[in-house]
Amino acid sequence: MYVADRDKLSPIIRPGRNAWRVASAERLSVLVDGEAYFRALEGVLEQARKDVWIIGWDFNPDIPIRPEEPRSPTLGAFLLKLAEERPELTIRVLVWAMGPIYSGKSLKLFRKRRWSSHPRILLAFDSRHPVRGSHHQKMVVVDDRVAFVGGIDLTAKRWDTSDHRADDPRRATPSGEPYEPVHDMQVALEGEAARAAGDIARRRWLLATDEAVPATGAPSDAGLDGLVPDMTKVDVAFARTEPAIRGRESFTEAMDLTVAALEAARRHIYIESQYFASKKVCDVLCRRLAEPDGPEVVVISTLRSHGTIERLVLGANRDRLVRRLGRCDRHGRVRAFYPVVPRADGTEQEVVIHSKLVIVDDVFLRIGSSNLNQRSEGLDTELDVAIEARTDAERRSIVALRDRLLAEHLDADPDAFGAAVRAEGALGRTIDAFNTHARGLRPFPDAGGRGSVEPVMGTGLVDPVAPWWPFSAWPGLRQLALLRRPASSFVPRSASLASSETSPSGSGMKK
Repeated sequence: MYVADRDKLSPIIRPGRNAWRVASAERLSVLVDGEAYFRALEGVLEQARKDVWIIGWDFNPDIPIRPEEPRSPTLGAFLLKLAEERPELTIRVLVWAMGPIYSGKSLKLFRKRRWSSHPRILLAFDSRHPVRGSHHQKMVVVDDRVAFVGGIDLTAKRWDTSDHRADDPRRATPSGEPYEPVHDMQVALEGEAARAAGDIARRRWLLATDEAVPATGAPSDAGLDGLVPDMTKVDVAFARTEPAIRGRESFTEAMDLTVAALEAARRHIYIESQYFASKKVCDVLCRRLAEPDGPEVVVISTLRSHGTIERLVLGANRDRLVRRLGRCDRHGRVRAFYPVVPRADGTEQEVVIHSKLVIVDDVFLRIGSSNLNQRSEGLDTELDVAIEARTDAERRSIVALRDRLLAEHLDADPDAFGAAVRAEGALGRTIDAFNTHARGLRPFPDAGGRGSVEPVMGTGLVDPVAPWWPFSAWPGLRQLALLRRPASSFVPRSASLASSETSPSGSGMKK
């Protein structure tokens, strides 16, 4: 079996090269879809005693903490209640300064309101990014004992059940607007790994606000009680993307780790990504598909793009890369899909893929904020967590997650699907055999067609791989850009909202 062969190879995760740090998690659970995440998050926040960090691309205090209940408290009211009941608790919320504007879901965040006026709820807006760059990490850390890292922001249009019903009335914005089904995931970590996530949160706060917040070290009983862990006592790697800005070096660990995992694959590569627009990733996959005994590749992404720019650039580049994969697939080992569920009228409703996941064989799992597009390689600020299996139990957990996710998309039983993969010995053919229901996976059109496979014009502006510095040719303007603005009144205490060398000029894309 390929597991034994894989053990003889060099490790995929290499701290200092493609990972920042490796830390142990006493318990780890993969929370698939927003319902599971919101439920687990509420339970952990109830245990908070000293520090809560909420770091995100966007944040909306008006979303219900329990959408399944008609009279659920809002997230803002829930956080305010925690702060009022616990005099030792401080809650810090850091949001990309342009996130509420470009998402269009939480503009009220800029107004002073009761929940954010509490002296121990500190709200700050991060504007220190390159032109067109954004803060894209999505995490919550509680007392340095529990952390949640992945692709789900605490904002509107993120909650859904794994049923992804086309007409679920609970899936609505705070204003009552219904939104489409959405698939996503978050990793829950307990123990030393949560402390590492806390260190990243404190660093993000410092870089955004100039306020250094020391780790408290206070004892805490916060834990993932009530969750059945997917893994225990497992080593977790943290991989970041940070652009070179304000004299700091860049970090490209997230993409470097993804490429290393794809290069190491022996039998199966399973990808879920909101965007599939990274030429670097496509280059690697095409090389692997050309190998006579290379791995199978399954890509699940979103078909319908949101916004004109996103559709014309990221959507078009996805189509071109899928087309290129089809041409590279000499041995029939690639599948590229988007998921759908049935509507009552017999038509199909697409499920938005917002997850960012890579699974390689039974060895490697990566979940985080990084999309497979170019801006996630070196422009936006990202955070992924990854596991490289060391034990049979960890290998079984990785395969079980892959089978569970594909079974969700195929409206199948996970155990039956997994048994069929083992019997067939091929992931793609098993998917084809199970892909017979109204809820299922649809192939992207024109895979392997005759159209262009080169990036569309404007890719470098909309989806740049690294910061673009328009001031570099004019030293006088560059020096002017280095001047800092006064602190913003939106940021409490010493946390100033000072601009960086460049003001944010957001992507205009759904993140």
